[in-house]
Amino acid sequence: MSRSPITGSGDFAIVIMAAGKGTRLKSRRAKVLHEIGGQPLLAHVIKAALQIVPAENVYVIIGHQAEAVRKTVESLGVQFVLQEDQRGTGHAIMCVRDQAQRYKNILVLSGDVPLIRPETIARVRDFHINCNAGMTILTAEPHNPFGYGRVLRAGTGSHRVKAIVEQKALTKSQQKTREINSGIYAFATKPLFAHIDRLRTDNAHHEFYLTDMAALLVKAKATVVALKADDPSEVLGANTLAELSTLDALLRIRKAYALMAAGVTIYRPETCVIDPEVEIGADTILEPFVQILGQTRIGTDCRVRSFTIVRDSQLENNVLVRPHCVIDQSHIAAAAQIGPYSHLRPGSEIGEGAHVGNFVETKKTRLGRGAKANHLTYLGDSDIGAHVNVGAGTITCNYDGVNKHLTVVEEGAFIGSDSTLVAPVRVGKGAYVAAGSTITEDVPEDALALGRSRQTIKSGWARQRRESRAATSAKAKAEK
Repeated sequence: MSRSPITGSGDFAIVIMAAGKGTRLKSRRAKVLHEIGGQPLLAHVIKAALQIVPAENVYVIIGHQAEAVRKTVESLGVQFVLQEDQRGTGHAIMCVRDQAQRYKNILVLSGDVPLIRPETIARVRDFHINCNAGMTILTAEPHNPFGYGRVLRAGTGSHRVKAIVEQKALTKSQQKTREINSGIYAFATKPLFAHIDRLRTDNAHHEFYLTDMAALLVKAKATVVALKADDPSEVLGANTLAELSTLDALLRIRKAYALMAAGVTIYRPETCVIDPEVEIGADTILEPFVQILGQTRIGTDCRVRSFTIVRDSQLENNVLVRPHCVIDQSHIAAAAQIGPYSHLRPGSEIGEGAHVGNFVETKKTRLGRGAKANHLTYLGDSDIGAHVNVGAGTITCNYDGVNKHLTVVEEGAFIGSDSTLVAPVRVGKGAYVAAGSTITEDVPEDALALGRSRQTIKSGWARQRRESRAATSAKAKAEK
């Protein structure tokens, strides 16, 4: 999303509140570090802000577990301001005064309101500037507004705000008002900092509340306006783990519906876990109970069947993933088939049209075009050429107790069932390894390698063993 031409980046900054503890979560972690959609709450808010202004214009106010919060999101390039003593939202803005005064306007977001969309942030910014407002309040009308402060407008249809009244202070007639204060604001910095020191702490928590700026600015004849969010869920925060799970579900269903609108078929989307940054091409099908996580990219005309988990991986077009597979940090080329019950560990590269079958595990392995490993196989630290057939029960012994070593199987080779390839070792182009072999030396091109004991047959051995055991048993009974 591009920034509106109404204002340049030097005119606007975004301040994100992220200093609180979140005591009602009953957790030792800072509230903004709890996750939905596979990312911390704060990361979602920052990423939305970064679609509106550059990173140098985003200021995150940190306090509780400040260093942990900083370390978690510092890769996003934003600025940090320390609120050493957490004395309320108004005090947080006092702490960022020196930085914020460089800008004509600031927009204040909450680090624990992760569903806010960039489009909504842009609407607040532009509405604020068009109204030449001293303060703009983002409001919403949830199904149940109980517990929230209500926004009282100057009249029906008016943008102007008369007051914000907390739940406990509402009169009987005011309780009918469903429009709530979201805690997301835009301010013109000049009137904000001209009056912010008038905030008082004569409240139950003895804190400076940013909400009180509305009354101060109205009294000072500044314009205070309200803009209603299109979707009330955008302004939801989480004070309990139950509420956190609700936000996670809302985020994921939003993602699922966006994918379906783009041509992805998702059976039973409420059962699927899809992270927000996942990309999936049209005509791909996701069956119930799949998880598509992290930075995963899936092409067109793929099918991912039930109970599969894909994380930070890339699947090209026409890939089939059968049920109960785990795919992690791997790349699967077009028309490959995976599973069921395959485990692709980090560094796996599956070639075009290749097959990885049931109970096959790969790690840091390249499986060439058209190659097959269909049953009960472990391929670790391996380079498997095109059109190689790896028989059932084959394993690469890649670890000697100290170091990992590479196994190379060249194009067109055939590895018989129950073979053990002890790395470092190379099987040449077109070579055969007989079933049940243990291969410790390189196999030349087009050769046959047998690495097993020669079969010996001892006639009558089984009968003699049974007779011996029977005699021993009879003797023992006689002695009793």
